[in-house]
Amino acid sequence: MTNYLPLSGLKVVDLTNIIMGPYTTQLLGDLGADIIKVEDIHGDMTRNIGVQKSSNMSSMYLGVNRNKRSIVLDLKKNISKKVLWKLIKKSDVFIHNMRPTKMNKLGFSPMKIKKQNKKMIFVGLYGYGKYGEYTEQPAFDDIIQGQSGLASLYQSRKKEPSFVPSVIADKTIGLLASTALLAAYIKSLKTGEGSCVEVAMLEGMASYTLLEHQHGQIFSPSRASIGYPRLLSKRRKPYKTKDGYMCILPYTNKQWFNFFEIIKKKNLKDDKRFSNIKARSKDINLLYKLVEESVKKKTNAQLCKLLKKNDIPHGEVNTLDALRTDKHLKKVNFFRKIKHPSEGNILLPDTGIKINNKSLPVRKHQPSLGENSKEILEEIGYNKKEIKKIIDLNKK
Repeated sequence: MTNYLPLSGLKVVDLTNIIMGPYTTQLLGDLGADIIKVEDIHGDMTRNIGVQKSSNMSSMYLGVNRNKRSIVLDLKKNISKKVLWKLIKKSDVFIHNMRPTKMNKLGFSPMKIKKQNKKMIFVGLYGYGKYGEYTEQPAFDDIIQGQSGLASLYQSRKKEPSFVPSVIADKTIGLLASTALLAAYIKSLKTGEGSCVEVAMLEGMASYTLLEHQHGQIFSPSRASIGYPRLLSKRRKPYKTKDGYMCILPYTNKQWFNFFEIIKKKNLKDDKRFSNIKARSKDINLLYKLVEESVKKKTNAQLCKLLKKNDIPHGEVNTLDALRTDKHLKKVNFFRKIKHPSEGNILLPDTGIKINNKSLPVRKHQPSLGENSKEILEEIGYNKKEIKKIIDLNKK
């Protein structure tokens, strides 16, 4: 039974592809929403990115498209547009990640959709907000990491900008979009009125980057340079130990004083440079050097025992492979083995969310291209003859 899922009954028409949009809708699907993934005859681009066992079912696609159903519609054809309009009339959310002009050209502008369904939540995921300098430019994660200032943060250590080796902009904006979308849905439930929600990658990631790094420039006039010094410190990194690497971050006075005791430098708690958080922040490099020097001759196991006993935040550095055997993740059954009809056993990470002490289930496997076209068309009132015609016209 999955009726405990909070979004049961929410119907989403999903025209997104690649990562940002599909991640947004997978989150909604995990929470119980019915996600109808509308794909063209070639399918989502990620179907062919990564390791493949079967055609159009790559590792990348499998990672971000569970709890969805797939229908193929070639929106250059009028018959397919009519199907999409029928879906829109019977749904709660319409989401896409095309540039605004392209969506308007297809004939599915926010205004036209609102005329057909006044409760509809229209969600546009864009690289850049409307009316800006870059509005009509294409955008991907790498571009936004650079433009948002995120890549430049590495220059304090490496002398040159660098990308976070993850599609962090896509995933962060996916989270932001799901929050905005659900807020609009709550408003719709209260008022009966839909909303047009627009989420821009550059603006969202610039806000994300500046949250702590605006630093002294949050004031006008500025009271200090931009960039949060503790995070930009060259010494802020995992510490090398006798047999590996550790992340260690005492934060409160009590944690630091306990740490000083562990390293047999108890007198440092009375040192004015280290006696409170304001003082410690003034020369963070000195403090981090102290930690670095004090742990390099100890093993990870020795450090974990000491730090745990003194309630000091810490953790070993896991490789990606080591995540599979992490004691905590094993204990909470983080990796779930799912039987997929075409791909066999696949291993999916949990979401980190529990509702009423239950993890969010994989209710529907990742669909093959157009796998659910027939059942979706039946649900919106097409008969067998019409369904065959629509499916035949939407083949390559």
